[in-house]
Amino acid sequence: MTYENKYRTHTTADIAEKTAGTTVRVAGWVENIRDHGGIMFFDLRDHYGVLQVKAYDEDLLKDVSREFAVSVSGEIVTRDKDTFNLKISTGTVELSAVAIDVLGRVSAELPFEIPQSKSVGEDTRLKYRYLDLRNRAVHDRIVFRSRLIAETRRKMSDMGFLELQTPIITASSPEGARDFLVPSRKHHGKFYALPQAPQIFKQLYMVGGIDRYFQVAPCFRDEDARADRTAGEFYQLDMELAFAEQEDVFRSGEEIISHLLATFSDKPFGETKFKRIAFADSLATYGTDKPDLRNPLFLIDLTDLFETSDFKPFRGKTVKGLRVPQMSVKSKKFFKDMEAYALSVGMKGLGYVELDENGKLLGPIDKFLTDEQRSEVKTRSALEVGDVLYFIADAAGVAEKFAGLIRTEVGKQMGLIDDTRFAICWVCDFPMYEANAESGSPEFSHNPFSMPYGGLDALNNKNPLDIKAYQYDLVINGVELASGAIRNHDPETMLKAFEIAGYGEEDVKARFGALYGAFKFGAPPHGGMAFGVDRLLMLLTEEENIREVIAFPLNSNGQDVMLSAPSEVSEVQLREAHITIRHKG
Repeated sequence: MTYENKYRTHTTADIAEKTAGTTVRVAGWVENIRDHGGIMFFDLRDHYGVLQVKAYDEDLLKDVSREFAVSVSGEIVTRDKDTFNLKISTGTVELSAVAIDVLGRVSAELPFEIPQSKSVGEDTRLKYRYLDLRNRAVHDRIVFRSRLIAETRRKMSDMGFLELQTPIITASSPEGARDFLVPSRKHHGKFYALPQAPQIFKQLYMVGGIDRYFQVAPCFRDEDARADRTAGEFYQLDMELAFAEQEDVFRSGEEIISHLLATFSDKPFGETKFKRIAFADSLATYGTDKPDLRNPLFLIDLTDLFETSDFKPFRGKTVKGLRVPQMSVKSKKFFKDMEAYALSVGMKGLGYVELDENGKLLGPIDKFLTDEQRSEVKTRSALEVGDVLYFIADAAGVAEKFAGLIRTEVGKQMGLIDDTRFAICWVCDFPMYEANAESGSPEFSHNPFSMPYGGLDALNNKNPLDIKAYQYDLVINGVELASGAIRNHDPETMLKAFEIAGYGEEDVKARFGALYGAFKFGAPPHGGMAFGVDRLLMLLTEEENIREVIAFPLNSNGQDVMLSAPSEVSEVQLREAHITIRHKG
């Protein structure tokens, strides 16, 4: 694009060989200055790229330093071929400057060198994020984010979804994380809350007659940060469909994710109808409900072989085996490192056997096995010469978790995980309830608004711990990218579901009154899901820290070090909100 103002006529995106011989004016920041004896060079950086500028008159740069914002006029000329820089789009030309106007001076010491900003501490980067964003690598991540969100909106609209908004100031709702509370000035002692998700509102849209809704929605949860989770605020692609079954939601989810992966990545991802894995099967086979299917290792159940074992650590426990091919090529250090890893995650040890060329099992566990157990272990695990079988034994649920961690760590250590592709699956058939660890009574294990398999009849007649729900997660490369459910839209079924979890009708009315009331007026069957926009960006850019794909994130401690938030407020503001600070004593 071209501009006709006093600062610039062109951007670096407009500059190429075809512009050689033309007079232009460009604006940007001075990235560096190089004195070649009688001729000065500097790189001019704008939003679009970099352009080399040369100046024969040293006086043009006498009042200019790095990171000054400047406007430069001159002629575009072709570089000598031996000075071409094909790493940048303008690398075959340069601007021969005749005038340089300083638009913005640097009047303080730079906290870091812009091109190396990613190498300094995160809090320093975030304090001066506006400078960090000038770094091309950081800048491009935010541009990429914009492109992805714009394409998401375009594709969702093409798919027949209507983009709508939901409130930011709303009521506190128990949805699994701490709310951010907002005190009311006009209503003494009462609070609003920032939404953890648009959950209730998008369901109310369905009751209100909207057929297909979507939103790139901000969500607010007072949670601690992790590498893949931001403190405070995140964005999700929220969608909901009326008169829909689970497969309808799956098809929509598969269409948008397949489109975004194909548009923004060269990595293959297989069929556009993603694999379905039941929750129980995922735990049994991979030790997690977020399986990384790029890892070829899987778990083998050996529990029945050791129900009456003489080996105390296995007796009466869930026993999982992990067959690892050709582990004999690994050094003793590898085995010691794996043992240390097992201890670091809370395991008491990590036993194993190895199959030698004579068909014998070698290792510390072998002496505790009977001949019958040896034979069955080899058969069930399909062991071949040089293979190792790790044993993980613990209480049900715990053994699977530990085995999943060992599976992942062995996959990483042995280089078995294929980083050249996306491996995608739906994990579905989640249990509707789980037993409370202290009381043993049933409580919701996932989304309380989900429809149970079998509906009201199942709630009335089945053991709650045996009831499955229409709940599902979309997992890519071991990352939970999306969660969703077919909603429980029937008031009677909703009441019974909450009753089993220990909530009476009055509790439901108090906590979810609008939704419960709306369902009494002919609510349609509906379902949907929400994709983590920030996590999708992490996957596509292969960043390991989610804050790299967010323009102005809170730091790992939940603070905005640039604007000094959270911060104290005045006594006047506290009185207006009817708040008294209780100091720690």
